[in-house]
Amino acid sequence: MFASGPSEGNRVAPADVACAPPPPYARHVDSLEPLRRLLRDSSDPENPSPEELSSLFERIRRIAVVGISRDPAKAARRVPSYLAAKGYDIVPVNPSAGRILGQAAFAKLSDVADPVDMVLIFRPSDEAAPLVREAAARPEHPAVWLQEGIRADEEARQARSAGVIVVQDLCTYKAHRALTT
Repeated sequence: MFASGPSEGNRVAPADVACAPPPPYARHVDSLEPLRRLLRDSSDPENPSPEELSSLFERIRRIAVVGISRDPAKAARRVPSYLAAKGYDIVPVNPSAGRILGQAAFAKLSDVADPVDMVLIFRPSDEAAPLVREAAARPEHPAVWLQEGIRADEEARQARSAGVIVVQDLCTYKAHRALTT
């Protein structure tokens, strides 16, 4: 016999199970917690929130990678390769390369005529400032992502004040993995 609610010795009708509160041992799992931990480890407290980064990864499709490496062993090649494998279109920007990841490489960001959704920067911090300014000035206003260990604080502040999403000192691979595992 089905009872109208759970009680000792009575079975619960399947419809009632869906309406029952979760048992006390159940806990809510925050799917953004791994990304929250990564952001706490980043040196830039002004980075976008986990929710904003999740939305960014859903919106972007075309990523210009400034400083992409020809060497498959370097992070500046492994991270873009991972992103390409996940379905993002990678636009290589490297003045010393003809083709990378099967795509024609551009010598500089200003040579990329088609719009991009994000500019990912793999250059040392002392070279990043003009790249952030150039990326933020593009007419399509792409997000600007400076890879882990890379910062350009003043330029990031200026770009953010102009409404551009800027991420500093955070690994794109780790952030994407945190959202998908």
